[in-house]
Amino acid sequence: MPIANNTMRTTQILEIRNESPTVKTFVFTDRLCSKAKPGQFLMLWIPGIDEIPLSIMDTSNGIVSVSVKAVGDATRYMHAMQTGAIIGIRGPFGNSFTETRGRALLVGGGTGTAPLLFLAKQLSTKTDRLTFVEGAKTKEELLFLKQIGKICEYKNTITTTEDGTAGLQCLVTKPLSDVLDREHFDMIYTCGPEVMVKKIFEMTDKRKLPIEASLERLMRCGIGLCGSCVIGKYRVCRDGPVFTGAQLREIKNELGTSKIGIDGSKVPI
Repeated sequence: MPIANNTMRTTQILEIRNESPTVKTFVFTDRLCSKAKPGQFLMLWIPGIDEIPLSIMDTSNGIVSVSVKAVGDATRYMHAMQTGAIIGIRGPFGNSFTETRGRALLVGGGTGTAPLLFLAKQLSTKTDRLTFVEGAKTKEELLFLKQIGKICEYKNTITTTEDGTAGLQCLVTKPLSDVLDREHFDMIYTCGPEVMVKKIFEMTDKRKLPIEASLERLMRCGIGLCGSCVIGKYRVCRDGPVFTGAQLREIKNELGTSKIGIDGSKVPI
C-alpha cells in the first residue's frame, strides 16, 4: 500500500442524495480514491466525532461517492451534515473484485448493494450478461433500483423484501437457489450482512461455483494493525475486504457467527 493512501486528506462534501429513509449518498473529490476499484474502501473522518470505514460506491472524473446508513452516533451525525462541510479521507484500502468476462451474478443486501453497483458499471461493457438480486427489509430500503435496472436490464433483476412491499416476500437467499440451479454463471459476487454472505457461500460451495464476497466488519485503522476486523487468520482491511470461495471455506466456522466487538472481545453476530 502506498504511504500516500494512508495520509489524511481533507475535502468538502459537494452533494448529498437521499437514497432511502436511512441511507444517504455523499459526493466529494479525492484524487487517490477516484482511482479506486470496485470492492475497495476508504476511511472517512468526521471531525470531532469518529472515523468510519465505507465502501466506495462510484468514481468518475475525480469525484467519489459513498453511501452511508444511519446506524450509530457517527453515521447519524454525518446524516445531519450539509454540503460544504469538511471531512477527512484516507484510502483507498484493501483489494478489489476480480472482473469476469463471462456471465456474472451479483447479490446485494442493504448498503452492500453500493459496491456491487460500482462493480456492475465496470462489468457492463465486459461481461456476456449481468444478473442482479437485491434484498431489503422494505420497499423503501431497496437501493439504486433504477441504476441497476438500466445496467443489468430489468428482466435480469430480482428484488425481495421481508415485508412483501416490493418484489418477492422473502429473504434474498430464497430465489437464489432457483437461479443458481437454472442458469450458468462464471462468477457470483456478493456483499451485505455477514449472515447473508455465509448462506450464499454455502449455496455456491455446495454447487462448486466460484464466488467473491466483500465482508463488512468493524475497522479502526484500515491497514491491518489494530486487529478489530479479524476473522480467522485474516484481517479484513488488509487481506480483504474481498474474499474468494477458498478463503471463505477456511473461515466458514466463524463467518456469520461472531465478530470482534468495540471492546475487543468476540461477540455473536
